[in-house]
Amino acid sequence: MLLYQPDGGYCYNSDSILLYGFITHFNPKGRMLDVGAGCGIVGLLVGRDCDVQLEAVEKQSVYTQISRRNAQINNIEYCLHECDFLEYEDKNGFDWIVSNPPFYSEGSARSDNPIIHQARYNVHMPIVEYAQKIAKLLRPQGSAVICYDARQFAQLCSAFEAVKLRVVDVQFVHSKSDRPSTLVMFRVKKNSKSAMNVWAPLITFENDSYTPAVQAIYDKAKAHSIKCQI
Repeated sequence: MLLYQPDGGYCYNSDSILLYGFITHFNPKGRMLDVGAGCGIVGLLVGRDCDVQLEAVEKQSVYTQISRRNAQINNIEYCLHECDFLEYEDKNGFDWIVSNPPFYSEGSARSDNPIIHQARYNVHMPIVEYAQKIAKLLRPQGSAVICYDARQFAQLCSAFEAVKLRVVDVQFVHSKSDRPSTLVMFRVKKNSKSAMNVWAPLITFENDSYTPAVQAIYDKAKAHSIKCQI
C-alpha cells in the first residue's frame, strides 16, 4: 500500500502498523470507524484486508486531504468526516471502532508545531471523554480496538468500565524482552462479561532486527510512505 504523508507533519510509526496487525486477528466485519485517522493508515490497511464498510474521523484538514488521496490511489471505498471526534454524531452505530489516538501527556517532550501537537497529545482527546464517545457510537456487542501508552492502562480500564465497555483482549508491546512496555493494544467490547484475555507480549526487536512476529506484520502490511507538500 502506497501512503502519502505530510512533509513537516506527524507521520505514522510502528504503533499504527502493530495496531493493524492486532486488529486483523479479530477478522472484523461490518461497519467500522477509524478515529483520528491521520493519513488513513490503520483504517485503510484494515479496509484492504477485511470485509468492512470503512468510515473515518479526522479533524485536521491537512490529514483529511492526504487520507482521501491515499484511499483513492489504493482503490478503497472510504467515507471521511472532517470534525472533532468528541463532537461527531452518528445515528446508526458501528460494529467496530479502531483508533491510534493522541496519547502523550503534557509532561512529555512537546512539539511547538500545532499539527504535530494535536496528533500526539491527549489534551486534545482526554481519556474519559474519549471512552464516553466510543461507548455512544458502538452498537450492542460492538468492539473498539485501540493502542495507547502502556503506563496509562489503569486509567483506560477504569474509563471504559465506567461506560460498560470491558477490556476483553490486551497485548503489551516491548521494544526488547528486558525493557518495560511502552505501548498497549487492547480490545473493549460493549456489554461484555468476559474475563480479560491477556496475550503473550509482543517483542519488537531482537538484537538490532525485528523479531519474526513483528517482521511478519510489516510483511503483511506492505506499507510504503511518500512525503508530500500540501
